[in-house]
Amino acid sequence: MLHISDQIQIEDWELTESFVSASGPGGQHVNKTASAVELRFEAERSPNLPDAVKRRLKRLAGRKWTDEGALILKVQETRSQARNREIARERLTELIQKALVAPKRRIPTRPSKSAQRKRMDKKSQRGQIKSLRGKVDPDT
Repeated sequence: MLHISDQIQIEDWELTESFVSASGPGGQHVNKTASAVELRFEAERSPNLPDAVKRRLKRLAGRKWTDEGALILKVQETRSQARNREIARERLTELIQKALVAPKRRIPTRPSKSAQRKRMDKKSQRGQIKSLRGKVDPDT
């Protein structure tokens, strides 16, 4: 069981771990061990997450979210399979904790009357400067 917060715990059946060979350098040992971890969390089917959290999690996950509603994290930072497994679980916990925080609703503001007036004055002043540009009539 993965502890996220006081209200949310993720059961083991919701998580699937598979171990694959990591890319990159590793010497002679690299082709013999499967040290990279692919953690799959069935977020859409999870009874422990509220719908609002699932929507925010989907937005935060981006390309890590599959069409079936699963969240897939691949970790291959260390050569140790156990450490990669811990890192994957930590990342999942952090991602869900970020999704738990509801964003503040933005309250639109309007510019003050004086700010609007200043803007219009500057605009008309700039327009006058531009209107003075142009061809000079030699007769006047």
